[in-house]
Amino acid sequence: MGGAIDIHAHIVLEAAFGHAGRYGPELATDDAGVPFFRIGEYVMKPMGYRGSLFMDLDKRLRAMDRDGIELQLLSPNPLTLYHGIEPDIAAGFCRVHNDAMAEVVARHPDRFLGGIALPMQDPDLAIAELHRARTELGLCAPYTGTEFGFELDDPRLDPFYEALVALDVPLFLHPTSNDGAGKPPARLRRYDLSLLFGYAIDETLAVAALILGGVTLRHPELDVCISHGGGTIGYLAEKFAFACDTRPWVPEHLRNGGFLRHLRRLWFDTHLDAPPALDLLVATVGADRCVFGTNYGGWDSGGAHAHDPFTLSLNANARRLLRLAPEV
Repeated sequence: MGGAIDIHAHIVLEAAFGHAGRYGPELATDDAGVPFFRIGEYVMKPMGYRGSLFMDLDKRLRAMDRDGIELQLLSPNPLTLYHGIEPDIAAGFCRVHNDAMAEVVARHPDRFLGGIALPMQDPDLAIAELHRARTELGLCAPYTGTEFGFELDDPRLDPFYEALVALDVPLFLHPTSNDGAGKPPARLRRYDLSLLFGYAIDETLAVAALILGGVTLRHPELDVCISHGGGTIGYLAEKFAFACDTRPWVPEHLRNGGFLRHLRRLWFDTHLDAPPALDLLVATVGADRCVFGTNYGGWDSGGAHAHDPFTLSLNANARRLLRLAPEV
């Protein structure tokens, strides 16, 4: 059909409800009939996923046809990444989620790819489930949070990054409003700030950890894509670059423009809320490091611009990142 490839499209899987023990996830209604979604102590109300694009595949497919989206990488709901709970519980949940994701993709393999949920708080368990989900289930690539009780540049993640390279799969990073157990910090629970600003903080910190922490140096063949244009990195890239040229602690490979060179080895989705923000991202990292994303069905999603020439030009990038055959 010649439509856009969307790499930022979450799904909510009925089969995974209740498989994280006391942490849920639970979709129910309160005594007043108001639907809610519970993950550990974190409750979203009202939130009725059933009947929405997140759970109704037929409705999603009709909307994708309407909006000109040919293919979506389906990813876990960020609320259910569960990086802050007991590793064995998280690992069990991820297995169920990945099995259910594989079933969805098998029903519509020409329209969907499947993101892999992983228990990142235990890198050994994460590597094992990565191998299973990729080699046995045929899922596409892991879709994780940005913080696991330790940072992205922690050496304990180096074997995980090596496994990604060995399997030839990219890594997609997306923040979450909770850790799967508790609530966001109190200062971010007001005014929806965990969504409006908390994500951007975590995405910018992810970029900083990957580059300043040496991940891009230690793993030059690793492909990492950060959601929402990398948070504030388009705005702050020159400040980071200036710091790398002037601060005494900065390693030599990041001096003399090194920060920007390493920044342009990362990938960024284009789910940004205003054209100036996208223009700044493209000017900073280059159009060849951008892939189209919508947060499909979400409160801030968009689809109509999937028809525009710039969005369609990003399909070649998405095919390269997702290891898909070039379009003929």
